[in-house]
Amino acid sequence: MRKLIKTGKNFPKGSLHPITIAIEEINKIFQKIGFIKVTYPEVEWDFFAFESANIPQNHPARDDVETSFIDFPADKKYGKMVLTPHTTSGEVREMWRLGKPPIRMINISKCYRPNWDATHTPMFHQFEGLCVDKNINITHLKGTLDYFAKSYFGEDCKTRLRPHHFQFTEPSFEVDISCIMCKGTGMIVEIKTDNDSGQAGMTNKTKCRVCKSGWLELGGTGMTHPNVLKAGKIDPAIYTGWAFGFGIERVIMMKYGIDDIRNYYSGDIKFLEQF
Repeated sequence: MRKLIKTGKNFPKGSLHPITIAIEEINKIFQKIGFIKVTYPEVEWDFFAFESANIPQNHPARDDVETSFIDFPADKKYGKMVLTPHTTSGEVREMWRLGKPPIRMINISKCYRPNWDATHTPMFHQFEGLCVDKNINITHLKGTLDYFAKSYFGEDCKTRLRPHHFQFTEPSFEVDISCIMCKGTGMIVEIKTDNDSGQAGMTNKTKCRVCKSGWLELGGTGMTHPNVLKAGKIDPAIYTGWAFGFGIERVIMMKYGIDDIRNYYSGDIKFLEQF
């Protein structure tokens, strides 16, 4: 019998990027409760990015310091062309696509804002949830957020809502989750072991370096503004809805305690191999 001789070297296989892993996990979490994944343009019109989202002409978000405008002739109906600054631009598009509720959308896409520091990059990923139907209220929103937090961060994770202001939701909230590192206590407890006896010795408490208070800000949410429903050709007297927008990079940072968002795009193999 002829013996096969193996030649060459085996090289280790690559792995998925942490952002790709997170996107797949988030999609599966929301698919289980009936949300449909959609994708909308990264190069968008002003109407979908701002006008339909109830953001007025004089709002700071429409300044070129906050938004990347494309050097392209403006459309008579939809206005200037931009690199989409948020996945909210997909909300009215989804309302137009379906025509009428029920709507359960999860939109994950790249977004662009001209910022660059430890917690911001010019391009980042965001995921948008939108639910529109009859008799939808805040309890449905809170239940969905609790479900996501426990599914992604762990069963011990809790959420809370803080009043805030967003143009496209009313009422609006910031969403916080209990810190993964300190279990929501705001303190890290270290028990030093006696080297001679091997028994637990002195207990040392320090303020959590990740949250400092027991809570971490996840993103923005709220009940869909009636003007957004009207822009989507949906009657706000019959239907209500809620929406949220969270950064993918941010939820990964919170899950693993990563302190610099730029690590994702550095190409450092030592960082990527951790996932």
